[in-house]
Order: sequence, then C-alpha cells, then structure tokens
Amino acid sequence: MADPGRIDVHQHLIPPEQRRAMSGRATAYGWPAPVWDERSAIAMMDRRSIATGVLSFAAPVGAPGDPAGARTTARRVNEYTAELVKDRPDRFGHFAVLPLPDVDGALAEAAYALDELDADGVMVLSNAHGRYLGDRAFEPLWGELDARAAVVLIHPTAPPDVAVLPDLPCPLVDFPYDTTRTALHLALNGVPRRHPGIRMILPHAGGFLPYAAHRFASAGRLRPGATPEDVLADLRRFYFDTAFAAGPAALPSLLAFAAPGHVLYGSDFPMVPEEWGAGFDAALDAHPHWAPGQLRAVHRGNAEALLPRLARA
Repeated sequence: MADPGRIDVHQHLIPPEQRRAMSGRATAYGWPAPVWDERSAIAMMDRRSIATGVLSFAAPVGAPGDPAGARTTARRVNEYTAELVKDRPDRFGHFAVLPLPDVDGALAEAAYALDELDADGVMVLSNAHGRYLGDRAFEPLWGELDARAAVVLIHPTAPPDVAVLPDLPCPLVDFPYDTTRTALHLALNGVPRRHPGIRMILPHAGGFLPYAAHRFASAGRLRPGATPEDVLADLRRFYFDTAFAAGPAALPSLLAFAAPGHVLYGSDFPMVPEEWGAGFDAALDAHPHWAPGQLRAVHRGNAEALLPRLARA
C-alpha cells in the first residue's frame, strides 16, 4: 500500500485581505515576508509528501482596544479558510482563529467555527496583547472548549514590549520563549488539569519546554497543593509539533519528554521557507533512534487519532 502522506498540523494561509498586514509584520520582526496562495501550497505539499495541511492564520486579528475589528477579521478569515477546506477537504483542514482577549467574541467565534464552518479545532496566540493564556479571565473559553473536546493550536507570537534586534529575528529567538512561557502559565494555573478534554498543541517542539520541564516542575510550590510530579504531568498533557525543530539536540529532548502519541508533524509553511523546512523534514526522517512505527505515527498516525476527520479524508 502506498504511503498516504503526512498530516501537517501546523500550516498557515494568508487570505488576500490580510496579505499586506502579514508581510509588514514579518518584515518588522526581521523575518522573510511570507508569500502564499492555494496552488503554491498544494504544490509544496506534493513535493514534501504532505497529504493534508491544517491551515491557521498566525497573526493578531485586531489592534489592542478594537474588539469589533478583531471579531470582523476573525470571521472573514475563518469563512475564507472554510471555503478552501470545503473545496479540497482531502488536502486541507482548518484551525479557526479566535479574537482574544475578547472572551465573549472568542466564545461566539468558536461556536460558529466549530458548529457552522466544521473547523477541525481553533487557534489562539501565545499571548493576547500581553495577556497570557492562564489568565483567569479566559476560563469561560477553556470551559466551553473542554465541553467540546476541542483541539487548540497555541501559536507563538512576540512577547509584550519585546525589543526587536535586527540581527536576531523575533520569530527565531522570541517565539520559542513565548510558547514556553504560556505553556507554563497554563500549567501553573491548572488549566490543563481542570479541562482535560482540550487537546492543546504547542508548535516547534514546545519551545524550551521539554528541555526545561524538570526545572519548571520545581515551580509546583507556586501552585497550592501541587507537587513537582503534578506539574510534570500537566506539562505532558500538551501535544507538540515538529515544525522547525527536528535538530539533533531538540528532537531527542522532545521524544524523551512527550507522552506517547503526542508528537505531530508540522511544517510551519509559509512562515518557514520551504527550503528550510525541507531540511528539517530530512532530519526528521534520518533520526537514527525511531522505534518501529514511531516515525509513521509522527507523520500521520498521531494526527489521525487527534483529528479523525483527516483519517477519513
């Protein structure tokens, strides 16, 4: 039987209305400005043996203090993405963007996206204009997503008030830090433990989380009644993708820490240029210590278990 190809849980789109803003943001962060369209995305997927890419829009949908604008943009992006998936359900999935920190707007958009647009899950940024995801104000959203057993991609963004250094691009240096920060904030505020129905994906091997998890476990004393083992258990509830993270130090650290079945393939296209991503694909395939069946599980099987629709597609 032919290999059905990878399922890419971390792939992005740039709708035409958002193209200029996305390119300007990337340039401001010292990163190559992304270029995207549906045809080039499918061509890239064919070259890299990616059967299905789960699309998300990895940028703020509104300025601070403009919840109405964020709601409008989130709806437009999600409807645009849903049409792509409707046309090619075999090639694309959809993590709907939510307009946090507007909790009421996020609740309404999650319900619309999951019920009406058939989104495969939702995407939130690692901080919402400086408010991290363990913030108690976000509890109603986590409760609703828990009741729905939703999949949530937590995509990194710039930490608040970060000083961008021209020779140290923010996505390269600061995004892994912000992923780590929000994951620990969630765990120390008990969100994964209170809401075990949510399956949260951390991109880029979870930033520094696998490497520093046992260091962070000592912070259990910061959560009343928690032990270091409790903190480690909560951190291992996360899923992790391999985007931009299959290096010879990062990959063994991730595989040593992640729970069985919790490592997923990710490309981060087009934010990570294809020539870079293809190198990480090759490193993933060439890792010398895969257990039997483990690489196929990372490429596809773990995502099929998490997102059964994509197994059927």
